[in-house]
Amino acid sequence: MTEKRDYYEVLGVEKNADASELKAKYRKIALKYHPDRNPGDKEAEEKFKEAAEAYEVLSNAEKRQLYDQFGHRAFENGGGGSGGFQDFDDIFSSFGDIFEDFFGFRTGGRGGRSRARRGADLRYDLRIEFTDAAFGKETQLDLEKMVVCDECHGTGAKPGTQPQTCDQCRGTGQFVRSQGFFSVKSVCPRCRGQGTIIAEPCSKCQGQKQVVARKKVELKIPAGVDNGSRLRLAGEGEPGTNGGPSGDLYVFIHVRPHDTFERQGNDVICKVELSFVQAALGDEITVPTLTGEETLEIPGGTQYGDTIRLTNHGIPSLRNGLPGDQIVEIVLRTPKHMNKRQEELMKEYLQLESEKLTSRIKRIFTKTAGATSKSSKSSKSSKSSKAAKS
Repeated sequence: MTEKRDYYEVLGVEKNADASELKAKYRKIALKYHPDRNPGDKEAEEKFKEAAEAYEVLSNAEKRQLYDQFGHRAFENGGGGSGGFQDFDDIFSSFGDIFEDFFGFRTGGRGGRSRARRGADLRYDLRIEFTDAAFGKETQLDLEKMVVCDECHGTGAKPGTQPQTCDQCRGTGQFVRSQGFFSVKSVCPRCRGQGTIIAEPCSKCQGQKQVVARKKVELKIPAGVDNGSRLRLAGEGEPGTNGGPSGDLYVFIHVRPHDTFERQGNDVICKVELSFVQAALGDEITVPTLTGEETLEIPGGTQYGDTIRLTNHGIPSLRNGLPGDQIVEIVLRTPKHMNKRQEELMKEYLQLESEKLTSRIKRIFTKTAGATSKSSKSSKSSKSSKAAKS
């Protein structure tokens, strides 16, 4: 008989791998070797079964702890943890509570059948356009996740058959052993608290009750979402086990940058170029907004870096729906190519500016010279006065 490979080796993970890493590795293997993708391939089928068995044990905290302590011996009767223990039946039957208290793990629950477990939550990273974040959008997500097997409808048994009542616990999921005056109750080692045994596993899910499948999910993106926003879709995670509810799907939003606009809270910033003539004399221009073009009055004397605010032209708030503003930031444009007339006008302007500057310098010089002259006369007068006194 071929010796079983280490479960961690089967899934290609380290012994400290967390639940999400285990799930990702199992999905990859399950997709690669699924019987539907490899019809008639016995080797692929065996690898699929091997991965399913390994994941069934390592994804269950209780079974994983048993496996880490005892290895494959812990599940020799059931294979993959679905059956009983060959070497430890009597130990768990008689001392289940002692094992729980001494070693710190549970042998399946004192109340009988395995409890319902909630399905795992899922994460989906979605990239959207800037305008979709501003105004919202309805879209469809294409997911790959675990779903209830549609062939056995979640029973794990071959179609036409049903899981059989465990003959050891008679469907209670409990095993009772009398020891003198005492009765010790623990989880049934044959069915592991399920109360049933799958004699003929479903060929599609290999008795796992769930399979990897693609599913489309509708999503409504609200107006105003931003980078890092998280949307929750209740019940769209992975299905629960033993009648437990499904987990949730969390969609993380990533907004692509815009060519024209930048976001600052609920405000949007837009840079607009002006010639120095427009900035100096003022002008009426057209600027882009998220909802179209708007006319904007540029006051005379506008400087580089000045801002003009367009009220209520920003992004709606997620809290109250009120829009922010659009901030138009002025950038002055220096002409690179001018015709002869433009050059003449610019030179004339420069001459006027030069004359204006020269006149200003002269006025400053005259004031400075006058102040110096007064200071000199005052100093001489002070010296003459001192000489007369002496």
